Amino acid sequence: MKIAVVGAGYVGLVSAACFADFGHEVVCVDRDPRKLALLEEGRIPIYEMGLEPIVAANRKAGRLRFTSDLAGAVASVDVVLLAVGTPIRPGEDGADLSQLFAAAGEVAGALRDFTVIVTKSTVPPGTAARLRAFMAEARPGADFEVASNPEFMREGSAVEDFTQPDRVVVGVASARAENVLRQLYRPLTARNIPLLVTSCEAAEVIKYAANTFLATRIAFVNQLADLCEQTGADITDVTRGMGLDKRIGTAFLAPGPGFGGSCFPKDTRALAHAARQAGQPFSIVENVIAANEMRKNRLAERIAEATGGLAGRRIAILGIAFKADTDDIRDSAALTVIPALQSGGAVITAFDPVAMDNGRQAFQSVVWCDDAYRAAEGADAAVILTEWNVFRGLDLTRLARAMRQPVVVDFRNLFPPEDARAAGLTYHSVGRASVTAAERPVAAVLPFRSGQA
Repeated sequence: MKIAVVGAGYVGLVSAACFADFGHEVVCVDRDPRKLALLEEGRIPIYEMGLEPIVAANRKAGRLRFTSDLAGAVASVDVVLLAVGTPIRPGEDGADLSQLFAAAGEVAGALRDFTVIVTKSTVPPGTAARLRAFMAEARPGADFEVASNPEFMREGSAVEDFTQPDRVVVGVASARAENVLRQLYRPLTARNIPLLVTSCEAAEVIKYAANTFLATRIAFVNQLADLCEQTGADITDVTRGMGLDKRIGTAFLAPGPGFGGSCFPKDTRALAHAARQAGQPFSIVENVIAANEMRKNRLAERIAEATGGLAGRRIAILGIAFKADTDDIRDSAALTVIPALQSGGAVITAFDPVAMDNGRQAFQSVVWCDDAYRAAEGADAAVILTEWNVFRGLDLTRLARAMRQPVVVDFRNLFPPEDARAAGLTYHSVGRASVTAAERPVAAVLPFRSGQA
């Protein structure tokens, strides 16, 4: 099949590369000249494991190319995938669909033969119907269908998620569109991967519902960790006991600094907004959003308590990406923590294996270091915000010796407390008792308070 993908971001670029790897002929459209220049040089503008060799192989095979000419790209294809940004509107909670409708308008003007226009972007329920009416008005008589095909890719494992998904969801309004999408995904369904066909509205809600449910699990386990700190229970034992129940499982039950990234914060807010617009307020989701923001806002307070204040302190931040295996810092805990620590008078050093270029654009007056030990030299505390494997392998004794005060605030629970204590560290984690280098463990320094949700 011939496919045009509009947008070369995380969703668009991964989709384009993987569809080309399935044997389809793919052209990927983007208007960012810097991004296109990098792609033409064989360089990937995002950090995504396994993506670069797939792009290179399919460019060499002639199945994948890049262009800024949207009209030329969509004129003779079977499917157009719209993978442009749908961010939250500034000052609001609703999704900004301006890029989506702008792209759809251009596509409508360039259509020739029958084409299926597919939204890969995450959009509110009812968007496909609006797009259908908009494009029909822009190009009366054009032969097209609009479908919804939400993505379920995780940053850091997007290639694997695309090629080995749990399911493929397609929302359609006609058998003709369904047949095209079944052909598009034949390389997956031939391996018995489920393809769920629904209405466009159901497909749109499925994406929001899935991400919001996972975000709710994170907010739940974070507040459960608060309770553990207050009662003396160990969150590790508690979540293990929960996860052994087959109805619950272990996924998304690791406490931390709150959820971030390009999906969960945006999608929870957009779903809550859509529910309010429909006259059905979603109170659980509203409280999840509030609880997550509250958690991030209290991180700096906990660090200050662990170090005995912030003024004049040197704080090493280990990890600024919102999670491991990505360079994405959107809505990461670091965006809240670093400015708050600086406002309190702390000097910040930082290290992240792949996200420091993005960090240099986002933060001022941060000393960027080549590794975690350099960042910790002379520090009064080392704060772990991202669960990178390179941090799991740290030599804790070496870390303690490098610091002025051997204090670690670990918001990812990467180490057994007894190992940190044996290395000479005062160690504060989440949902577990804090320990000092002395033999006797002490109570948690400043437990998160449950508050809302």
